[in-house]
Amino acid sequence: MNNNRFSSIFWDFGGVITSSPFEAFNLFEKENNVPLDFIRKVNSTNPFNNAWAQLEESKISLKEFDLLFAKESKQLGREILGREVLSLLQGTIRPRIVAAIKKFKELGFLQACLTNNFDSGDRDISALDDKNDERLKIMDLFDFVIESKEVGVRKPSDEFYELALTITKAIPEKTIFLDDLGINLKPAKLLKISTIKVVSEQQALDELSDLTGIYFN
Repeated sequence: MNNNRFSSIFWDFGGVITSSPFEAFNLFEKENNVPLDFIRKVNSTNPFNNAWAQLEESKISLKEFDLLFAKESKQLGREILGREVLSLLQGTIRPRIVAAIKKFKELGFLQACLTNNFDSGDRDISALDDKNDERLKIMDLFDFVIESKEVGVRKPSDEFYELALTITKAIPEKTIFLDDLGINLKPAKLLKISTIKVVSEQQALDELSDLTGIYFN
């Protein structure tokens, strides 16, 4: 077991282990003459009950999401089908983050992946998908995988984090959580979990090193 003041690390998946989907959103917006960050605006409007939230809590089907997202985006000024947005989620794996996860595993840290995810049915449409082989190999590195689609609640709900601590038995004061969204980090901070907002691969690794004293190539 490690002798560090931290003993557990929680990782988000999309935007942390993979490149940020926001980059793909912005490219789509540019190519389709949609205002910059419009998709993020749709996703952040009514965030606990909108189409995105319902999909990630397994409350609606992909077909229902497709139409509901179109309705919500139209109300905000531009109609975009939900399936167009889901097609942008693939992302690319960040190899140095995966190497860090492997190193922490070797050092005896408890590690969990905390991710908002959805059931994509028979389609491998994103790096989050259960049928994606690359994703499955990474998920095998974790002691626990806690997905919104399985537990019926999602980040940033307080219940999600309380559930994660209950399942993993991690000590919040000895836990670090990495996510690319500030809204997802706030509830963790309130539980006394140390947090890192991931902006880039290098920045995340630097902040991990600052907290743990462990350095990465």
